[in-house]
Amino acid sequence: MGPAGRPARGPAPHRRVVPGAPRGALGVSDGGGAVPAISVVVPSHDRPLRLRWLLNALQEQTLDPAQWEVVVAHDSSGPETEELLRTHPLAAAGVLRHLTFDPGPGPAVKRNAGWRAARAPRILFTDDDCRPPRDWVANGLAAALARPDAILQGRTTIDPDELAVRQRVPHARSQEVDPPVPWAQTCNILYPRAVLEATGGFDESLPLAAGEDTDLALRARALGAPYEAAPDVLTFHCVEPATLLARMREVQRWEHLPFVVRAHPEVRDGLPGFGTCWKPAHARLPAAAAGVTLAATALARRRPGLLGAGVAAVVPWALAAAPRYGRDPRGVARSVSELPGRFALDVAEFTALARGSVRYRTLLL
Repeated sequence: MGPAGRPARGPAPHRRVVPGAPRGALGVSDGGGAVPAISVVVPSHDRPLRLRWLLNALQEQTLDPAQWEVVVAHDSSGPETEELLRTHPLAAAGVLRHLTFDPGPGPAVKRNAGWRAARAPRILFTDDDCRPPRDWVANGLAAALARPDAILQGRTTIDPDELAVRQRVPHARSQEVDPPVPWAQTCNILYPRAVLEATGGFDESLPLAAGEDTDLALRARALGAPYEAAPDVLTFHCVEPATLLARMREVQRWEHLPFVVRAHPEVRDGLPGFGTCWKPAHARLPAAAAGVTLAATALARRRPGLLGAGVAAVVPWALAAAPRYGRDPRGVARSVSELPGRFALDVAEFTALARGSVRYRTLLL
């Protein structure tokens, strides 16, 4: 949503026609033949291996290929993604089309371009770090036919082939969604095309993946679109290993979440800290930070009483933030050992949100 409260399309993105692509709008084939019943839209950026796994999973879908299509919009800097999209069997089968951007546009721009280039009346969004089961598109179409006017959020679980990474790497990133949740994540969500057209699509003023999906769903719901769960529409989300420093850099994108809260104050309902905090751990973070400072002072001055008070102040945050690895001694020891890193990550998130609160003049921490 734009600053004046109107649906914002943003400036026209800088697109370049894919060299040698079939004739058609924006450098993709116009498809020809019958209009598909459902279109899968994927934004991508410099993840050719993950994108290949996604396309391979889509190649195995049970739904008749004549009933669906895939549109990938990417701004990858290297040649691997372009080569993949040209040579993948889905492209040869006429199921896969793609748009190529100069590097720079965020996911909102690419998703908008993707659904506008798509031909179906139903748009199923996913990301290039997901890998759906064989019945994902078929189940998505069935759910959409049963509830044709509704936004349908599917279920997302950790990729079972990558659970070991989650269990062994302290700061790995993944996503789980048990629908419906208010954030309307686009890793697995279906929109009627008419709803996207009525809202103008994603707000392209948001440069990163940081609330543009939530903003779109809330604008659509304000126009009367139902928002419902479709748990049978299941996809798997990858597990990305990352260092603590990489995760701390990544969470800086949450600076833009206060924008969503400013545009949609109803988001505060149910948030912790009387609607001022994004996560329960954030509501307890200031007291924990004070406790860490107090404990450090107590150790420096050898004052056991102060040390106990400092530790007590940290405990509520630790209970909310600690990762769960089971109740056995080994699992508990691992959870405790990761608390310093979790504290640093929460501080990074909190700081980004505080910066965004100032930028957008709306408190969200």
